[in-house]
Amino acid sequence: MVIDCHYHLEQRALETEDLLREMDRSGVRRAALMGSLIEPFPEPPRPLVRILQAILESRRLRKLGQLLVANFTPRGEIKILGRPFSIITDPDNGAIFDAVRRHPDRFLGWVFVNPRGRLDQLDELRKYQDEPGFIGVKAHPFWHHFTPMELLPVARVLAELGKPLLIHCGYGEEGDYGALIARVPELKLVLAHTGFPEYSDTWRAVFTRPNVYLDLSQTSYVSEKATRESVAYLGSERLLFGTDGPYGFHDEEGRYDYGFIKRRVERLFPDEGVRRRLLGENFAELVGLGPELEGSSSGAI
Repeated sequence: MVIDCHYHLEQRALETEDLLREMDRSGVRRAALMGSLIEPFPEPPRPLVRILQAILESRRLRKLGQLLVANFTPRGEIKILGRPFSIITDPDNGAIFDAVRRHPDRFLGWVFVNPRGRLDQLDELRKYQDEPGFIGVKAHPFWHHFTPMELLPVARVLAELGKPLLIHCGYGEEGDYGALIARVPELKLVLAHTGFPEYSDTWRAVFTRPNVYLDLSQTSYVSEKATRESVAYLGSERLLFGTDGPYGFHDEEGRYDYGFIKRRVERLFPDEGVRRRLLGENFAELVGLGPELEGSSSGAI
């Protein structure tokens, strides 16, 4: 079963029924949904994306990369292609689990928390942790400007539940996931975008921590090179297919190209066993999807 482990439900970019059609067309059985963090924004030109990726992945140019992608206004907006975009402080978990209830055979749900938001992170987790389809917690230390250690209360609960925490690390203290797993060593942790922003340094740091995974999502942060090399370094059991949709490359007709990263994985990894691990088996095992759930689908590929 192919599972997209990282998808933001953003109706302004791709409505739910359109997402289901894209999943069917791309051969994706299930998508793990999380709240929208930002309104749709224009796709950067692909030549610029390739340059950005080379800068981000270079230790020598990492400071320049930080200036390019950590470009915040005094009001906390993120600047993309020179235009400021507001960041949603408390992404809507209710909309996620509404979608999961309507399509339980297609969608799973992350609970999005922000320790510096208006909503209490533990209250949000407790509100949804017993919902069918609940798989874990998502957090964004980078854009919400907090340290991973501030997620300690939910990390402890997740460790007890055996569910993962998915985080998008930032720079400096906003990327110090090590302090968190030192306090909760049994936590299942997923680092988004092949370990952005330190990439290969992150791979080395987590090499001996089998409970730390990386996802392969995003077309701007994650290059073909990073995809190939992260799998080679950590092994096919530690990487997870995801899209970070509906943000990313578009097709020739101007639509979000939902299948782009899946096709990349299929092209880069010809071994069927490796593809199967990356595209779904790893994530199914991580979140505890039983065989009865893996096999249940109405009309999905």
